[in-house]
Amino acid sequence: MSIKIKSPEEIQKMRIAGKLAADVLEMIAPHVVVGVSTGELNQIMHDFMINEQGTIPATLNYHGFPASSCISINQVVCHGIPDPDKKLKSGDIVNIDVTVIKNDYHGDTSRMFEVGEVKPFASRLCQVAQECLWLGIEQVKADATLFDVALAIQTHAEANNYSVVKEYCGHGIGADFHEEPQVLHYASPELKQIVLKPGMVFTIEPMINLGKSGVKVLGDNWTVVTKDRKLSAQWEHTLVVTETGYEIFTLRTDEQPVLPNN
Repeated sequence: MSIKIKSPEEIQKMRIAGKLAADVLEMIAPHVVVGVSTGELNQIMHDFMINEQGTIPATLNYHGFPASSCISINQVVCHGIPDPDKKLKSGDIVNIDVTVIKNDYHGDTSRMFEVGEVKPFASRLCQVAQECLWLGIEQVKADATLFDVALAIQTHAEANNYSVVKEYCGHGIGADFHEEPQVLHYASPELKQIVLKPGMVFTIEPMINLGKSGVKVLGDNWTVVTKDRKLSAQWEHTLVVTETGYEIFTLRTDEQPVLPNN
């Protein structure tokens, strides 16, 4: 495994790309309302990236993906394809995942949105998934391992009677969209061999299911859903390991860590 250590110049480019990705999610938030279509949301984000930011939407045409964002509703775990005919309904939980390219470097982030009146159990899933992300992030420091990150995520998810998707994971990122290492969100023993060093950049993006962890890919070869059709939630940040811990590139304005109360 060849994990790239980013130079200070590369880290600065990623800092810029990460902030721009966060800005896309902040911009789209007021538009995520009952009745809007996922196709409309995608178009608004596409136009903002191209015309306002001067960024490139990394997902568009990536291995054939047909849109500038992934929008995943309810039982869709990830890689939901925006659709002009798919309108948001009250009670939906929605993940919007965006990756921008600026000056050849990637910024990758996602967050959940709650649409209209969301059932308490669905809102709780979104909250615990966000806590899982932050508990994982809190483990990041030089000489820790990716096992530490994964164990914190899996432990919290399972303590709340949820499950962690195993087939999809976080990843190294930089000039390439996906680099080594794979950042698994469950405590697989091989992760103990991946020791964190300053300059390593990767995403943490746990997918947490209300029911069982099993998933399947639909016939469009992109959309991933839970096998039991129960809800799934995901949050994602891009970060770098520093000498003193970590720096999150995709932090949104006024965003604070979301950690369990206990």
